Amino acid sequence: MRVSLTDRCNLRCAYCMPPEGLDWLPTPELLTDDELVRLITVAVERLGIREVRFTGGEPLLRRGLAGIIERTARLRPRPEISLTTNGIGLARTATSLRAAGLDRINVSLDTLRPETFRKLARRDRLPDVLDGLAAAATAGLTPVKVNAVLMRDLNDDEAVPLLRYCLEHDYELRFIEQMPLDAQHGWRRAEMVTADEILAALRTVFVLTADDPAQRGSAPAERFLVDGSPHTVGVIASVTKPFCGTCDRVRLTADGQVRNCLFARTESDLRGPLRAGASDAELADVWRRAVAVKLPGHGINDPAFLQPDRPMSAIGG
Repeated sequence: MRVSLTDRCNLRCAYCMPPEGLDWLPTPELLTDDELVRLITVAVERLGIREVRFTGGEPLLRRGLAGIIERTARLRPRPEISLTTNGIGLARTATSLRAAGLDRINVSLDTLRPETFRKLARRDRLPDVLDGLAAAATAGLTPVKVNAVLMRDLNDDEAVPLLRYCLEHDYELRFIEQMPLDAQHGWRRAEMVTADEILAALRTVFVLTADDPAQRGSAPAERFLVDGSPHTVGVIASVTKPFCGTCDRVRLTADGQVRNCLFARTESDLRGPLRAGASDAELADVWRRAVAVKLPGHGINDPAFLQPDRPMSAIGG
């Protein structure tokens, strides 16, 4: 389960939102810490959720983050707890988050060039991200995973440097095809750097051997062994090679809506019943019905595909 803690972010990445940012969700609409933990408890104890990943926006901006993680870690059966972040602020929080019960972390890093970072994220924060990655490794939030999105004519020449960097630091790199989840609705398939292009670039330098497909299970990334070593690189080809048939994820937005697919056009409200006094059993029933109507695929490759109204920052990664 992906749990969004906020739609706010301290970067303005070009593939996510416009330079001026977005209109954030009003605070009264956001789930409180207690409401979040209650819904996570329902998911774990009644619906069989075994993994909880906290996302945003930028989840490190949530003041109660450590407490939410600590309370989630006390659930039985204890779920695996991870977090996806842009890394800013991680250098000062990694140790405390690990102590609270966080198991591992994913950090977004699309470039190693300061000027490209400024152009892509519209902020000069690359050193903070790199420091955050190092702090996560030191704190034991391993494997430290790095998520990278390559964009045409911006950082599409950095596949090899990014993999070299991650190999040197023992991080696990995963490239993600750019998806139609930007607030501007400016995504164009022809401008997307595909998984095949990324693998072709990597193979000019590295020997990539497909990992055992049986090990992939429901994981979104197709993994490859690098130069015959235990190190791997992954490619998430959400657009060109959809994996909807094995998807087992559900999303809870920061304002209490269930999304049964990242690209869903509809949502199921949990915040309303929760605040109206619904029992845990009633909340679980709403959740089950929401998942039961999940479509067989996201339909990106269908000419009639419509992008979700919510951008990625408001959905949760």
